[in-house]
Amino acid sequence: MRGFLAPAKRQSPNEVQKAFGALARGRRSKMAKAAQTTLLKADQWARGDQTPKPIADALAKGLAALQSKKKK
Repeated sequence: MRGFLAPAKRQSPNEVQKAFGALARGRRSKMAKAAQTTLLKADQWARGDQTPKPIADALAKGLAALQSKKKK
């Protein structure tokens, strides 16, 4: 009866979160450590779950740095 009164809310990750989720586990782990969080919290962010803003910003910044290295 969960959706009886209101529909279930779907999580919709953005492009940055999808790109983070596509990385290998080791790379995600290193980025999570650099953002001073756990791999679990980083993976939750990649799925679109609620995470604290400083952690989300640090993960997005780390991913942007990684992508700029690949383009060079």
